[in-house]
Amino acid sequence: MDATSKNGNKRLVSLDVMRGLTVAMMILVNNGYGESFSQLHHVEWNGMTVCDLVFPFFLFMMGISTYLSLKKTQFQATPAVLRKILKRGILLFLIGLGINWFDNAIEGDLLCFGHLRIWAVMQRIALCYLAVSLFAITVKHKYAFPIIIALLAIYTVIVVLGNGYAEDAAANILAQVDLRLFGYEHLYHKSPVDPEGLVSTIPAIAHTMIGFLCGQIICSKKDVNAKMLRMVDNGVRLAVLGFALVIWLPLNKRIWSPTFVLATCGLAMLLLALIIRIEKTNPPRSIKKGGDGARLFFLVFGMNPLFLYVLSELMAILFGHFGISEWLFNTIHSAVSAPKWASLAYAFTFVMLNWLVGYVLYRRKIFIKL
Repeated sequence: MDATSKNGNKRLVSLDVMRGLTVAMMILVNNGYGESFSQLHHVEWNGMTVCDLVFPFFLFMMGISTYLSLKKTQFQATPAVLRKILKRGILLFLIGLGINWFDNAIEGDLLCFGHLRIWAVMQRIALCYLAVSLFAITVKHKYAFPIIIALLAIYTVIVVLGNGYAEDAAANILAQVDLRLFGYEHLYHKSPVDPEGLVSTIPAIAHTMIGFLCGQIICSKKDVNAKMLRMVDNGVRLAVLGFALVIWLPLNKRIWSPTFVLATCGLAMLLLALIIRIEKTNPPRSIKKGGDGARLFFLVFGMNPLFLYVLSELMAILFGHFGISEWLFNTIHSAVSAPKWASLAYAFTFVMLNWLVGYVLYRRKIFIKL
């Protein structure tokens, strides 16, 4: 489950491996070219594909990481801890805005502030991190579960009474709130609602808090087998409840439906338990010698997750602008005739380019914390 580095510190390798798997998948599904397999696309509205799992898995893992990080300071709300939390949250949000700006600026639209999209993945990560971190240092943790229930219940009422499932921005309360607060020009235009909009951040915070509670399980004094059994039990309960409720509240990533929270958190917990089991039966000797094959591959992404994700976003923008994406895909397509397989090969090639950067950082023990 963990490995010991030369300085005697212990690190949860299983957590790094799953985080790395999640980031690798985020980059893979975001960078297909042309026609690709349906499971590598987000569902247009209700439903769920493999692609729809990666971002919620990342938020779940961030909740765990938040617990582990703040536990080192005994969850004390000291000025230093508060400054660190606020600084990191603001930095993450600004990086997200910077990516959106760069996408416009590289096309010559440097002064795009009148139509710069406010929301995106990094901005949601920032808000969820801030909310859960501030909760962790200011509120007794025994209230986490009731708060999660309250957030999901409040959001359910909003969605049900406000036509949150309507594929019409004029009728959907989630879209209307963003439109009235931020204006059409600052929102995502390929969906009736902005998938990272303000109101749907409520269940995303609850989502991250479930990960936070999983961090409590991981850090409990129980033995590894007991922890795994508890995670499996909770994971099954969450997943079953989430899928059972789809009759009334369909799974929907675009609006981050309550059922989407429950189902994806349950699946994430089950996957993490499986990885912990694998790591327990085949433990790495050290952080430096994390292993070979799949473990090393995912550790490279897991040790610099946000940096490599941001790098992939900037690289994708550059590749598209300079025609590298088209050239690389055509080169691959000339060898792989089936369009969907060629798209997958392109996406995997893109992942490997980012992995090579990460591997250099990993070998030099450079871990960039955003």
